[in-house]
Amino acid sequence: MSSPSYDCLCAGIIVADHVCQAIDHLPRPGELVLTDQMELTIGGCASNVASDLARLDRQVAIAGIVGQDVFGRYVEERLMQSGVHCDYLMKSEELPTSGSFVINVQGEDRRFIHSVAANALFTGETVTHEQIESSRILYLGGYCLSEELSPENVAEMFRMAKEAGVTTVLDVVTPKPADYWKMLESVLPLSDYFLPNNDEGELITGEADPLAQARAFRKAGAKNVIITCGGEGSILMNAEQTFQSEIYPVNLVDGTGSGDAFVAGFIHGLLEGASPEECLKFGSALGHSCVRATGATAGIFTRGELHDFVGAHDLQVRTI
Repeated sequence: MSSPSYDCLCAGIIVADHVCQAIDHLPRPGELVLTDQMELTIGGCASNVASDLARLDRQVAIAGIVGQDVFGRYVEERLMQSGVHCDYLMKSEELPTSGSFVINVQGEDRRFIHSVAANALFTGETVTHEQIESSRILYLGGYCLSEELSPENVAEMFRMAKEAGVTTVLDVVTPKPADYWKMLESVLPLSDYFLPNNDEGELITGEADPLAQARAFRKAGAKNVIITCGGEGSILMNAEQTFQSEIYPVNLVDGTGSGDAFVAGFIHGLLEGASPEECLKFGSALGHSCVRATGATAGIFTRGELHDFVGAHDLQVRTI
């Protein structure tokens, strides 16, 4: 059997983000508030992680769908410029490219207005055994956002990965309170790494404590659970150990894409054969680099910058 063509196949949601630099307050009805800059950038879990990994000199392919419109053309062009292989990127004449307005307000967490659009057509059924087998890692991002990407289809995708010896990495987007367990119960036992944030973890499990969330996901079958907790760092739990990591201090400009950057850094660590503690450091460092600039991918470290930063800055990761 030939060696895989790609380090990672990033499947899932692809979005055109419209991001404003921080405003001092949300506009009241009828009010116009000025921002220094409004940018069009790539967004969505699959495209962010793919772009970030390509920035780290990884061979990456993307599987997803955009509309046949100006935003779809922009996203594809940006991904290709980033070094992402777009052979598996589909185009829809039926629905436009998914989009998000990302509203940054000084001193507050960002707000999102989102249209699922063409991402609703991505069922996972078009991700083939050959595509999966061509990669060392299969990453699925944005699961639970659209019912069309069903548990049956995702479980089948992950089963194909397991049969091919491909590592599976799962990420979710949970836009509102719902019964997400029914979407996860058949997929988590096939997930080598599950990476929700603590807000998503609370929506899914009903538990506010990230450790309790991690235990619930482990009990449901996920082999390794990594829960990111914003400024509180992250937690990694597997059958042998539980780690708690702090964060690298940073002057926050825009948090858009920081969770996806963490995932990309973590995957980079897996590809390096790094320890769980080192993977947490890579994830935290790439997340740190992301929030220094507006947009999901503009501030991302290069491979050399990432390794230099981790080598030069201590991050406490302790066993709990």
